[in-house]
Amino acid sequence: MWLILAFLSAAFLGIYDSLKKKALRDNAVVPVLFLNTLFSSLLFVPLIIASATSTALDGTILHVADGDWQAHRYILLKSLIVLSSWLLGYFGMKHLPLTIVGPINATRPVMVLVGALLVFGERLNLWQWAGVLLAVASFLLLSRSGKKEGIDFKHDRWIYMIVGAAALGAVSGLYDKYLMAPVSEGGVGLDRMMVQSWYTLYQSLLMLLMLLLLWWPHHRRSTPFHWDLAIVGISLFLSTADFLYFYSLSLPTAMISIVSMIRRGSVIVSFICGAMFFHEKNLKAKALDLALVLAGMLFLYIGSK
Repeated sequence: MWLILAFLSAAFLGIYDSLKKKALRDNAVVPVLFLNTLFSSLLFVPLIIASATSTALDGTILHVADGDWQAHRYILLKSLIVLSSWLLGYFGMKHLPLTIVGPINATRPVMVLVGALLVFGERLNLWQWAGVLLAVASFLLLSRSGKKEGIDFKHDRWIYMIVGAAALGAVSGLYDKYLMAPVSEGGVGLDRMMVQSWYTLYQSLLMLLMLLLLWWPHHRRSTPFHWDLAIVGISLFLSTADFLYFYSLSLPTAMISIVSMIRRGSVIVSFICGAMFFHEKNLKAKALDLALVLAGMLFLYIGSK
């Protein structure tokens, strides 16, 4: 059951990336991201209220646990990390082909592994080092593919934004490990639904401030905003993908190493969408780059068994 949920999560995540690309086409980034966080938070606010005011959700996978200000400070920091990653990622996604963005994002597990090496002192075995080297090789080959489309990885600010978004995403993953690990293992021991619900709500409030203070005063001189139904789809598919991910991990026999690897397979869905719906170029060369990324993920999985 948990394997099916993991594959469904990956599929929804790939569609989410594709809808994000569609919604950002010739559109203002800040209001699109605000509406994304708003719609996502509206999915969780009823669960927060119901959990706090009744016993209807007690003992279910939808129950949101209570927490004091200390716990919410940890969640607020997660909101800032994820929102920073999304801002960089949205701007980069708007200006780059999906078939380049996807493989770069797929290197996040490698960044998490390197982060674990630096932060937690974990040691990599030969399989894991092979996975890291394959990911580096795929990035170098991807830069060659990008040059054919006029994208210079060394000087393109949008590439730096996507890499920065991936790095912050990796930081978020490491922080999740700290937040949800039991106190006995050095973590904070927060409830998963509490983290997902409240960090989504905090993000929408932070984006509202950004919309009112930074974007609205200058919106007439920047890219205009136009409504796209894909904006609603972004929130629905992302929230569903995350819910399926957390639910799969909650099942007794679930293996996080396998679930995480399958989830990164979402790049296959977004790559296919980039080819079919956005008619992107140099697909053969990029497919080789993608294959190296996926091979790297496989090596990481073997090395973590």
